[in-house]
Amino acid sequence: GSGAYRIGSSVEFDWCCVNAVQTLSALGYETIMVNYNPETVSTDYDICDRLIFDEISLESVLDIYEREKPDGLIVSMGGQVPNNLAMRLHRAGVRILGTDPANIDRAENRQVFSALLDELGIDQPAWRHMTDTSSAAGIVEELGGFPVLVRPSYVLSGAAMSIAHEPNELRQILARAKRVSPDQPVVISKFETRAREIEIDAVADHGELVLWAISEHIEDAGVHSGDATLVLPPQSIYISTIRRVRLIAAKLAAALGITGPFNVQFLAKHNQVKVIECNLRASRSFPFVSKVTGVNFAAEATRRMLGVQGESAVASLELDHVGVKAPMFSF
Repeated sequence: GSGAYRIGSSVEFDWCCVNAVQTLSALGYETIMVNYNPETVSTDYDICDRLIFDEISLESVLDIYEREKPDGLIVSMGGQVPNNLAMRLHRAGVRILGTDPANIDRAENRQVFSALLDELGIDQPAWRHMTDTSSAAGIVEELGGFPVLVRPSYVLSGAAMSIAHEPNELRQILARAKRVSPDQPVVISKFETRAREIEIDAVADHGELVLWAISEHIEDAGVHSGDATLVLPPQSIYISTIRRVRLIAAKLAAALGITGPFNVQFLAKHNQVKVIECNLRASRSFPFVSKVTGVNFAAEATRRMLGVQGESAVASLELDHVGVKAPMFSF
C-alpha cells in the first residue's frame, strides 16, 4: 500500500478500504465491499462478509443500498470516485458515515472552499473563478502571469489538475478539464515556483483533530502526490511552519465539522504557508504515515466515524527513524 501505479485505481486506497473493513469486523459489524478493480486485495472474498463486484456509480450504489439496507455507507476510503457521490447519495436518503456530505461538498467545490479559506484568514495562492474559457487570458494577467495551476471542482485525484506555463498549454488543459468536469467551474490560481509542498494526513472527531502526521515532499511543488517522494518526519522545514500547518488543519477540521479522515496540501516558501487543497477522505499517503508512525490512521478514522474512541495524538515529530516513500512506475 505504499506506492501508486495509476491515478484513478491505486493500491493505497485499497489498503485503506481493507483496513476499514477489518476494523469494522473487529467492532462486530458485517461488511459489504463494492469494488470493480480485479487487481486489488479488497476484491478478495475473505476480506469482507459480502463482495459486490460492480461499478461505483450512483445507480449501482443505490441499488445495493436498497437491497442490503446497511447501517450506513463509508465513502471516504476508496479515493475520489466514491467521495464524488457523497452529496447525491445523501440527497437520495443514504446514511453517509463520518463527515456531513454538505461539508464534503464545501471542500470539493473549489470556489466555495477558497471563499472559506478567506473567511478563516488562511493564506492561499491568489485565485480566480472561471466558467468561460474566453476569459482565461485576462485572468492569468490579473494573477500576475504564468505559471498558473488549473483545478476543476471534483477532479479525479490529480488527473485534471495541471500547471500551465504558456497560453497554448493553458488552452490544451482547459479543453481537457472541460471533458473531465463539464458542469463544474474551474479555478485558476497563481503557481508558486520553487516552493516546497507539505501534506498533513489527519483524523478528526466532530471537528477536533485527534491524529495527525506531516510529510514533506522531496521534489518542489507541482509533482502529484502519487508520484512524489515523501519523507516523514519532515527534514528541512522550520518548526514554526510545522506548527502553522497543524493549526490550519485544526481550524479546517473545526470549520468543516470533520469526523473521519482528511488530508490538506500546502505550499511552503520562505516560512510562508499557503493551502493548495483539502480532501475530506483518506489520501494516498495514509498507508505511508500509518506504517512510519506505527499508528493505523485508516483504522482510527473508521472507529471515529462509528463513534468509537481509540488512539489520539501520535508524536510523529519525535520518531527515532525517518520514512521515505518513493514512487514505483510500471516502466
